[in-house]
Amino acid sequence: MKLPLKWEFPGGKIENGESKKECLCREIKEELQIDITIRSALTMVEHHYADFSLQLFPFVYSLQSGEVKALEHAQAIWVNTAELKNYDWAEADLPIVEEYLIADP
Repeated sequence: MKLPLKWEFPGGKIENGESKKECLCREIKEELQIDITIRSALTMVEHHYADFSLQLFPFVYSLQSGEVKALEHAQAIWVNTAELKNYDWAEADLPIVEEYLIADP
C-alpha cells in the first residue's frame, strides 16, 4: 500500500495477454468478490508521484452479482455520485472523479 488512508478506485496490473477490461473484471473479483459489467471507458490518467509513476485506465461499471467484501483493503464501499467529493482521494484518482461527475452528475 503506497498511499495508505487515501481512497482509490479498485484495479491492478494487466497480466500478459489480458485486455484492460479483462484485467479490471479479474481485479474486482479478486479484491472485492463481485462480478461487474463494464459500461464505458473514461480518459486514461498518467500521474507522477515523488517515488513512482502510474497509468490508470478507468472504466464505468455496474454490479452484476455478489456483495462487496474488502479482501485486500481496509474498507470498500459503494457511494452515490453526489458523495464522491467527500472522500480524500489519491491524487491520481482525482481526474477520474472529476470526469465521472461531469459524465454522470
